[in-house]
Amino acid sequence: MVNCLSPSLFIGSSINYEPLTINFAAMQMTWFKDWFNSPYYHQLYFNRDDKEAEAFIDKLINYLKPLPGSKMLDVACGKGRHSIHLAGKAGFDVTGIDLSDDSIREALQFETNTLHFYKHDMRLPFWINYFDYAFNFFTSFGYFNTQREHDNAIRTIAQSLKSNGIIVLDFLNVHYAEDHLVHQSEKVIDGITFIITKWYDETHFYKKIMIEDEALQEPLVYTEKVAKFSLGDFTEMFAYQGLQMQEVFGDYDFGNYDVKKSPRMLMIAKKINT
Repeated sequence: MVNCLSPSLFIGSSINYEPLTINFAAMQMTWFKDWFNSPYYHQLYFNRDDKEAEAFIDKLINYLKPLPGSKMLDVACGKGRHSIHLAGKAGFDVTGIDLSDDSIREALQFETNTLHFYKHDMRLPFWINYFDYAFNFFTSFGYFNTQREHDNAIRTIAQSLKSNGIIVLDFLNVHYAEDHLVHQSEKVIDGITFIITKWYDETHFYKKIMIEDEALQEPLVYTEKVAKFSLGDFTEMFAYQGLQMQEVFGDYDFGNYDVKKSPRMLMIAKKINT
């Protein structure tokens, strides 16, 4: 266990900040480590048309207008599909990090002089003051057991940025997700049945996924758990790490953010410390 010095309380916040602690044993006991390495995870979420995601990234780049050669960090990059798309545009130098062995192993086959991949846990420090932009797309955050682990992840991203660097973090809108929750659904993909049950409590969203496959002796069950962070929570977590919120959009078309009606929180913040 490693303790990192930080103020014990962020004044005016609904989140109690304690000294940042890295408990390496606890980090291994997490639902997402096994689920993200499962081939069923990729079959459920990523064996689909990428055109919508690529269109969003194109719009994002058009909005940000990065200079050619800008260094970009894709946090929780998965198999690298978004990193690959970014690296193919205007000579950007892109680095993707992800916790999944299988995802990084597959992504590595696409490495070039301007596209790099590393297995890395976002809760642990990465390169310091190196990147112009950092991205965390499609609710690839909020998975951890404690607030200090989420603080550690934001700290990793903040420290990786140069002064005046930009972070873009894309997260679900809690109020919209509560109002539009589909409690039960079923998908059949390539003969494999995914039975999905969703619910929530005061602090988290949950998704139980039961997988039925003829190749299995019995069904597999995974349960996802995502923290219900509000825009205020992110504003405070960002500020605590020297990041200042610049803009918030409510969808992938860069529409205005509405706390009840917007499906997403597309947050853009700048590193203001040196």
